[in-house]
Amino acid sequence: MGIPSEMRDIWVNKRNGFIIASPLDDQNALNARRKICNQESIREGFKNATIAAVVSAVPTLVAVRKIPWAKANLNYTAQALIISAASIAAFFITADKTTLECARRNALLEDALRRQR
Repeated sequence: MGIPSEMRDIWVNKRNGFIIASPLDDQNALNARRKICNQESIREGFKNATIAAVVSAVPTLVAVRKIPWAKANLNYTAQALIISAASIAAFFITADKTTLECARRNALLEDALRRQR
């Protein structure tokens, strides 16, 4: 039994021939870049959210201890809302900016790939 000579020749010639890139390869590369952009956006948003949480927590907690109005009116829930609102806003603003920047880079890459064809 064995491989017929015609089929063997096809496989041998296929290995030695040049490779033509598939359009799907370009699309897969763009999809991978989009996934990296999402991860980058989340990472940058989380960094800025932690910074905003610390920056807003310190004055909030100091104010509750020292300022009479804040001591009387800001309970634990209000303090948590102030801190979390600042960190949530920082996360979404940063993630949005990073996503838009990455989309701009991807659009330039897509234009360059379109021009090559």
